[in-house]
Amino acid sequence: MKTVEIWSEYITLGQLLKLTGYISNGAEAKEYLANHSPQINGEPDNRRGRKIRPGDIVTFPDKQSVKIVTKE
Repeated sequence: MKTVEIWSEYITLGQLLKLTGYISNGAEAKEYLANHSPQINGEPDNRRGRKIRPGDIVTFPDKQSVKIVTKE
């Protein structure tokens, strides 16, 4: 499982998609999420504004998982 460090209280699903390389810019998030449904803590969610906080685990359709952690 990969980890993604964030400095703020949360990151949105759209920002995470860009950070992890699934999309190249924010405009692609809507299209990606219309065709794919990542799981956040085991629950499917395709809202690009979904807040993802430290401790959350996001699993993408290709079965790659990332855990969100706080940058120390």
